[in-house]
Amino acid sequence: MRALDIDQLASFVAIADAGSFTQAADRVNRTQSAVSLQMKKLEENVGKPLFAREGRQSRLTDNGQRLLNYARRMLALNAETLTAFSDETERTFVRIGIPDDYAPRLLPRIFAGFARTHPNLEISMTCQSSNEVNRRVKAGDLDLGIVTHGDVVRDFGDRAQIIRSEPLFFLGSDTHMTHLLDPLPLAVGPTTCCWRRAAIQALEDHGRAYRIAFVSGSATAMIGAITAGLAVGVLPESALNGDLRVLGPAEGVPRLAHTNIALIKGHTATHPVHIKLAEHIAMSLDNLSTARAA
Repeated sequence: MRALDIDQLASFVAIADAGSFTQAADRVNRTQSAVSLQMKKLEENVGKPLFAREGRQSRLTDNGQRLLNYARRMLALNAETLTAFSDETERTFVRIGIPDDYAPRLLPRIFAGFARTHPNLEISMTCQSSNEVNRRVKAGDLDLGIVTHGDVVRDFGDRAQIIRSEPLFFLGSDTHMTHLLDPLPLAVGPTTCCWRRAAIQALEDHGRAYRIAFVSGSATAMIGAITAGLAVGVLPESALNGDLRVLGPAEGVPRLAHTNIALIKGHTATHPVHIKLAEHIAMSLDNLSTARAA
């Protein structure tokens, strides 16, 4: 067996992420025939079939899945090595997406230390819904995403990692008694929101009448509606502030389960700084290791 070719491995990972040779060819700026030839040579080198055709799609064989883990590590090490010998003043860019449900409380934890140790890093931050962040990471418009696990995290495989769990609450205004209204007015996300589904199911199981009073994909807008006494909302612990009160059985609403927060990495997150930042995010936000150890 000869040494593995980095360019072949890059095309191999692109196929695994894109699901087809055609889309992968666009990502690595090669023709489809050139990518096909690369994969033929790679299979000859490792001596194992790496792909199984399913119509126009290509899925990895068991041997392909084994190689994928090594290929990602080799590409990351190759990029890190090149960076180590490049100009230290080179600016690095990273694009991150996060819902504004989490941004105010979680972002300071992430960037407080990392920015000091990486002064040449330029961060482009986008606050959108988990579904939109998921779509943009898959499309290559974002490198990393911090999202609600129940809403998305499909098709990411080993590039998705649950990093945090938080309690989900019914929340009311600290100065209004909106929770006493019947039916209960609700401020919720769009129909794709898993918190909306969880809240409605809990209220129906509890026998509490409700009506949808306010719909928004923005936590900022939802908190405004709750604070104004327009409705009772459903948000995680990260969204709590002094104007909100947690509601429970004493106020006539049921308790809700925890919600999981995940980190998703796009196919563009290949620079060593991207990888270090992803590791830093996971470590900074992790509250699962402590819970497991307790």
